[in-house]
Amino acid sequence: MSAPRTSTWPLVALFTAGYLAPYLLPTLVGRLDSGLPLSTTQAGAVGSVLLLSSASAGFLLASRVDRIGARRLARAGLVLAALGYGVAALTGVVPAVVLGALLGGFGSGTVTAVAATRIATQPDPHRASTLGLLGVSGLAGLLYLTLPHLGAGHGQPLAALALTALAVWPLTGRLPAPTAAARTPRRQPTPRQRARLPRPCPGLVLVSVIPCWSLVQNSLWGVSGRIGLTQAQLTETAVGVVFAVALGAALLGVLGARALGSRLGRALPIGAGTALIAGCVALSASATRPTTFAIGEIAWNMVYPVVMSYVIGLAASLAPCGRWAVLVGSAASLGTAAGPLTGSLLSARTGFPVMGAVLAAALLVVAVPMTAVALRAAGRPLLPDAIRRRGGGVHVVAATPDAAPPVPARSAFETVG
Repeated sequence: MSAPRTSTWPLVALFTAGYLAPYLLPTLVGRLDSGLPLSTTQAGAVGSVLLLSSASAGFLLASRVDRIGARRLARAGLVLAALGYGVAALTGVVPAVVLGALLGGFGSGTVTAVAATRIATQPDPHRASTLGLLGVSGLAGLLYLTLPHLGAGHGQPLAALALTALAVWPLTGRLPAPTAAARTPRRQPTPRQRARLPRPCPGLVLVSVIPCWSLVQNSLWGVSGRIGLTQAQLTETAVGVVFAVALGAALLGVLGARALGSRLGRALPIGAGTALIAGCVALSASATRPTTFAIGEIAWNMVYPVVMSYVIGLAASLAPCGRWAVLVGSAASLGTAAGPLTGSLLSARTGFPVMGAVLAAALLVVAVPMTAVALRAAGRPLLPDAIRRRGGGVHVVAATPDAAPPVPARSAFETVG
């Protein structure tokens, strides 16, 4: 028995609240660095703790939303997010800030899991996902333009996260409660259901390299704010404008990937696109002029979702049931969570330009096996209906008759955004 459908707008609001923290990661890490007695590496570690907590919530709860109840779970997640981020915003005690980020991140991941699971029940999942991307990108862009005018310190972005969670709370009344069918224990899987995964070799290769691919993206994203402020010599207001434009470019990338479909195959977008991303990473990290920094960030944010869409489509084509897409998305979340700390460590020890060169080289290396899998895996042409980006990693609803539910891995790459 399928889960009852939910109107789109509550899900868009939940998606926005869940993914806002990863989207604000650059300014959040930068303000932790400057507003608290934390080193660059320690500030990045706090960002990684937040994202890892969010990813953990997705792993734990994605398959339990209907059983627990979307309404109950969403409200619990919003309470945790408001409480955790609120405490972190109001205190200057580092352990309390870390604990607040941990609780808030778990709340964000819980909210994202509810939104992603319910979006899978929509008549048009792609439309709901696109609206969610528009919501979170628009709100994040507005905050990047507004926060610099609200004063310095780490509290403002954290307070924005807490207030967003509170603002979304009234919409949870439209979410379904747990159904009797959902609470009924599931039957044991049949031997066919327990069968080994199809296409194990290309699937394992993709699962092995996607964490590195995802880690590079979020390593740069986590320190992009500091690159703009300290190396490209932009003001915080100007950096906010660059990020706002970059988030708009990301939306164009999502729409472009949808429009292209399978016309170019998979190998060319994945291989050439990853190489182009590597160039954007190196350009952004080495930028000493505002124009160069802006070009690198905007181009990177536009290309990323295009490539991610084909990567997830490739994973989905390896197994009609979508199991490889789930595993690839989950593996990507591990790289997402480790990104801020990795970027902070590399930049602190080697400087931003060397960090960018190392990250770009890593992307070029992993592009080889990813392209090889795309060339040799003769799956059906399949493009995901939902692509999301950033810190909570990637969520995908595969456009197949037996589509797998969206599984966190942000977001959403992811997402992508």
